[in-house]
Amino acid sequence: MENYGSYIYLVPIIVIVFAGIFTVKQQTTVILERFGKFLAIRQSGLQFKIPGIDKIAGRVSLKIQQLDVIVETKTKDDVFVQLKISVQFQILREKVYDAFYKLQNPHDQITAYIFDTVRAEVPKMKLDDVFEKKDDIALAIQRELKQAMLNYGYDIVKALVTDIDPDSQVKEAMNRINAAEREKLAAQFEGDAQRILIVERAKAEAESKRLQGMGIADQRREIARGLEESVDVLNKAGINSQEASALIVITQHYDTLQSIGSDTNSNLILLPNNPNAASSMLNDMVTSLVAANKINESSNKSKDKLKKE
Repeated sequence: MENYGSYIYLVPIIVIVFAGIFTVKQQTTVILERFGKFLAIRQSGLQFKIPGIDKIAGRVSLKIQQLDVIVETKTKDDVFVQLKISVQFQILREKVYDAFYKLQNPHDQITAYIFDTVRAEVPKMKLDDVFEKKDDIALAIQRELKQAMLNYGYDIVKALVTDIDPDSQVKEAMNRINAAEREKLAAQFEGDAQRILIVERAKAEAESKRLQGMGIADQRREIARGLEESVDVLNKAGINSQEASALIVITQHYDTLQSIGSDTNSNLILLPNNPNAASSMLNDMVTSLVAANKINESSNKSKDKLKKE
């Protein structure tokens, strides 16, 4: 019975010991108070407090936290826009006391500074500049917050502008402008393609005409050479030049009629088909050539006279 009584006295001691033991997780600190007054800051691991006298006032996380804030403001060109700001922050280990006792609601404090900074920076910019300079806005927020919150034991790790959302009507107008610009660019490309196609087609046609002209010139040169040889042959046979020319014209005349008649798809063409008609054609050609030569000679004489004067 005496041994049993001694164990009874040990039970309250064991309860008191276990009531005074507590653990602190990694990246966490515990604030201890004694009779309502700050006592100590306990780090991670197994810790001890006096039960009934010491009290855990709070646990402070040292992990990086993120706060998302949506700010509506107006740009320099009078466009209302909503910006989503993400701020990453953490409590400094050496300033846990300031973070716990000096600031009651850190989220509200950070939000107020974000609103103040954004509404001071964005109204200086046009809407397009807000998109282009969002990193500058984020740096301004981080700079202002870091300076202000350091006194309360908070370190601003990073500030980001994660979203920029203009008014719906402004977005529709921007989309229409973008679509019009792209249609204009497409029209320019199509015009350039059409112009290149026309130029290349004209070049091809010019080359075709040039080759065709060369072919006609070669053809006429060969015809002239053939006529010259024919006249030489007829002259050797005792036929003078005029008679030879008439004979050649008559021969070509009948060759032409034969060629027209042999083509089943040819249209009706009325031509004189007697030898006298061929002779008249030859005389007309000779007369025309003589008249043309006289005109050229008189024109050349006039040019020489003008040059001398």
